[in-house]
Amino acid sequence: MADEDEVVIPKIKKTKKVNQNVLITIIVFLNTLIIGAIGYYQYQGFQKFKTEETVKDLITLELKKRGVIVEGESETGEAQIDEGKLFPLERFTANLAPSEGAKKYVRINLVLKFSRDSNDREFKLRKPQIIDSIITILNSKKAEELLNKEGKEFLKEELKAAINAFLAEARIVDIFFVGFQIN
Repeated sequence: MADEDEVVIPKIKKTKKVNQNVLITIIVFLNTLIIGAIGYYQYQGFQKFKTEETVKDLITLELKKRGVIVEGESETGEAQIDEGKLFPLERFTANLAPSEGAKKYVRINLVLKFSRDSNDREFKLRKPQIIDSIITILNSKKAEELLNKEGKEFLKEELKAAINAFLAEARIVDIFFVGFQIN
């Protein structure tokens, strides 16, 4: 009976569950730290991006410098009276760059819009240079380049840059094609 009086106490073995729980806790903690760090750097990048000037801001600043936009004007998209000076040029014809097929030419009638503070005298003195630069640029263009809207818009920007390059006080704000014919 001695065997009966003995109480057998089972030995509790440490299982891997305790080690697994600690390991999972460490992994979750590290994961939380990593996600927090990524979120922090994303937030910092967004704050930096928010303070950078956009193209619209740069253009608005440049137009304000030139006097095209007056301080305090609303940017709601409402129609506003612009007091820029318009200078029409007489119609002229220019040969286009050779391309496949027959020679082509363009007959064009332009109106140049100068900023408000532009000098009329400078325009009159530089009119031959303005016409020469327009003809020179047109001579370098092919008909295919000018037939679509993007080509005409690019031509306007190119003409503005070329003319503004030699003007001292006056600045061209826009160019309007009143007549534009390619034959």
